[in-house]
Amino acid sequence: MTFRWGSTLAPFLALMLCVSVASAQQATLFPVLRGAISARSAALGGATVALTEDPATVVLNPAVLPTVTDRRVTATFLKHVADINSGMASYQGDIEGTGSFAVTAMFTSYGSFDRADRFGTTTGSFSASDVVFGVSFAREIDTLITWGVTAKYMQSSLDDMAASAIAFDAGVMFRLPQSRTNIGFSILNLGTQLATYDGTKDRLPVDVRLGVNHRLRGLPLLVNASLNHLADDVARFTDRFLNFSVGGEFYVGKYVRLRLGYDNSTRNLSGVNVATQLTGVSGGLGVRLATFDIDYAMSSLGSSAMLHRMTVGLDL
Repeated sequence: MTFRWGSTLAPFLALMLCVSVASAQQATLFPVLRGAISARSAALGGATVALTEDPATVVLNPAVLPTVTDRRVTATFLKHVADINSGMASYQGDIEGTGSFAVTAMFTSYGSFDRADRFGTTTGSFSASDVVFGVSFAREIDTLITWGVTAKYMQSSLDDMAASAIAFDAGVMFRLPQSRTNIGFSILNLGTQLATYDGTKDRLPVDVRLGVNHRLRGLPLLVNASLNHLADDVARFTDRFLNFSVGGEFYVGKYVRLRLGYDNSTRNLSGVNVATQLTGVSGGLGVRLATFDIDYAMSSLGSSAMLHRMTVGLDL
């Protein structure tokens, strides 16, 4: 294999320069961006920045698209705590001789709330929601290296008020088939607000991820590990490495996959009163058929908070 190092290193160096711009950013708006992952990714603890052949992971690394060989539609539904519900849908295809693309839509509905006057008298109700629309493009540099970018428009609504923003994702993926290993790196949600609720611009939840994916020899197990939220504000530099996640996918026969994951950042964010031994732990299963698959995941946020996701995918 011959590598063209100039073209190979250019996207990676550009991503590294973006890290300096994204540093010290944390989620203050559009929380839908950090929860929009598929059931497969959730069951693996979100450690899927280097996962190939799965177009649903475009929201974590757009460089995945050239590794997908078929046109595909995926849809995910997330049952959150209380009355909060989220969903995500994507379509992935190819432009012959140009590259791969995807169109993605996400939403979160926070439910309905009572409106009351200053005396506590209920005068009606209102709702709140977030929506995100994204377009992704990716292509190969060499047969073992891919890159991708995503442009996103997002809007957050609260009663009769609304805030909007634009953001960009970028990622690279290195595939090492002889060692059954993939390496992924991405920067997510780098952008700015267009409209605000009260004239004050909030920071977007910029996320920097670095991960590895490895298939064991002689054992039907796919291991994933990832460092997440590397751009978050932390007291010490070494605290960044506490935002890690790991996950394993075990193949049972030809069609069934069992999954188990752990996200340490979820555990770190849980308060003392809600954290349990299972906080941050996730699990699930998937059934893969010739042109259709279905995945389920359950993630623990504490003793009384369980998230349930379902993803359906269809080859076209």
